[in-house]
This record gives sequence, structure tokens and C-alpha cells, in this order.
Amino acid sequence: MNYKIIGSTMPLVEMTLSRGEVIKCQAGAMKWMDATVEMKTSMDGGVGGFLKRKVMGESGFMNFFTAQQDGDRIAFGHTFPGHIIPVDVSKRSIICQKRAFLCATEGVDLEIAFQRRLGSGFFGGEGFVMQELKGTGLAFVEIDGEAYEMDLAAGQSIKVETGSVGMYEATVDMNIEMIKGFRNMLFGGEGMFLTTLTGPGKVWIQTMPIQSMAGEMYPFLPTPSK
Repeated sequence: MNYKIIGSTMPLVEMTLSRGEVIKCQAGAMKWMDATVEMKTSMDGGVGGFLKRKVMGESGFMNFFTAQQDGDRIAFGHTFPGHIIPVDVSKRSIICQKRAFLCATEGVDLEIAFQRRLGSGFFGGEGFVMQELKGTGLAFVEIDGEAYEMDLAAGQSIKVETGSVGMYEATVDMNIEMIKGFRNMLFGGEGMFLTTLTGPGKVWIQTMPIQSMAGEMYPFLPTPSK
């Protein structure tokens, strides 16, 4: 499978497949495909798989697309302003925010990743449930806004605005810490908590979490007339 990512703030990934290759995606992610590509919708894992994906913020159903001939093309699009990041899960498992999964080759598994710490679940911006991408093959992940990649050495830590953690390698430890200083908490504009990420491993920081974008847009939305 060859791919190219097209566009900027609302990108899509266009793939060229070999005969028999299968791509799976969340429901509604496909934007266009050659007429020879075969589509099949499935719960993928039965009722258990359906419920698991609903908990992760995805559709309960998955779409599977199979190339019937060499050179078949298919494209999947971003659902909100941001970027599409390809990751090879054969090299490392990836933990990402809910609803981040876009599409993947057939060998990629989408699993639930539970926050191990109580504070991370309550105050980490993504709740107790995140997504884990593992197995073999290439996955494509949706990041809100721009994406900044950073490699953390063993023991190296960074503090991140709650909600700005797009994804990170499974070797990275995530924790939540309260901001120090009463005035910092009240007037600093960062809330009461920050996310701490500790290496080793790679992290992807997103510049405009969708919940932050919604908050910025809310004052400008029309109000219902009485």
C-alpha cells in the first residue's frame, strides 16, 4: 500500500492498494474510492467489539475495503480541523485520545487503554478511557490542530496543557499534577491541573483540542430567539 496525505487543515489520506489488500476505518471516514473497491460493514468482534468501540468514542461498526485489482485507490478524510499522522504500530504500541482512530491496515488492532491513575482519569482531559493501537501495520490517527512531535529520554518529563495530549508511545508514563500556587490556578488560564508525560518514548502534542475550539466558538454561536 502506498499513501499520500493531501491538504492542510482538513486533510485526507489517499491510498493506492494492491489486489487483495484490506483497509479498515471508522464508519463515515471514507471520502471516495474506485468503483472496483469492495466495501463490507461489520461489528468486527461481535457485540463485545461493538461495545468496546462505543466506549472509545467510535462508531460500533467498522468498514472494511478490499482492493479487487492492483492500483485500486481509496481516500479517507479528517472529521475536524487538524492533521492526519501515520504510525507504524509494528514498532511500538500507541496510546491516543478517544475518537482519534481514522483508518488502518488489516493487522492493526484497536483496543481500550484505561488510565491507571485515578487523577489522570478525572482530570486528564480524556477521562479514564483512551485508545491503544497495536499489532502489525500502519494506522492513521487524527490530531486536533497542528501536531508537534517530541522524543523524551528515559526519565525526561514535560508538562502539557490538559487535553493537548494527542498520542504517545506506550512506554511513556502519563500522570496529572495540580498547578502550584493559588494565583497560578485562579488567574493563569491553564486550569487547576497539567498533564505530566515522562519518557522514554515519543509524544505528539496537539495545538487546538476540539473541546478548546468548541469553547472558543461558543460565544459567537447564535442564541435561540424567545
